[in-house]
Amino acid sequence: MRRHLNGLYNVSGALAAILIFAICLLVSAQVVANLITKIFGTSVALTIPSYADFSGYFLAASSFMALAYTFKHDGHIRVLLVRDTFTPKVKNYIDRLVLTIAAVTACYMTYYMALLTLEAYEFGDQSFGIIAIPLFIPQFFVFLGLLIFSISIIDTLLSPFETDDVVLGE
Repeated sequence: MRRHLNGLYNVSGALAAILIFAICLLVSAQVVANLITKIFGTSVALTIPSYADFSGYFLAASSFMALAYTFKHDGHIRVLLVRDTFTPKVKNYIDRLVLTIAAVTACYMTYYMALLTLEAYEFGDQSFGIIAIPLFIPQFFVFLGLLIFSISIIDTLLSPFETDDVVLGE
């Protein structure tokens, strides 16, 4: 099971990286198109239709798809100043409490994102850009990222802490 969960987190992180790379390619292509238009003075401005919309959707998807991977690799900022003043046993209780609150919050967000995605699908909501995109598609990736993040928090909460000085993402 551990191998599958770690694989899920890694795939999620890889998808986030691919989406960031896609943003770079899309924006770079638009910059080149702008330069060609400026230098050669074409009669029609070269543009990639809805490139800003696609970039925004890719950014939202990549941000949420990266949550679980970043969490499991200790990339999230943690403030330990107060926690580190306690004994190891109290630290363990604090960590469990914080993870429980985080799990409840992440599951709550996941549930409502699922409802929002389903609603966008049922009503056929579309973007207002040049290329109309069904909004449930980018919303689905936000939901999926939240779902995997929720799983990673619950996974960490249910995993035994191996040392007295707990590091959450390991």
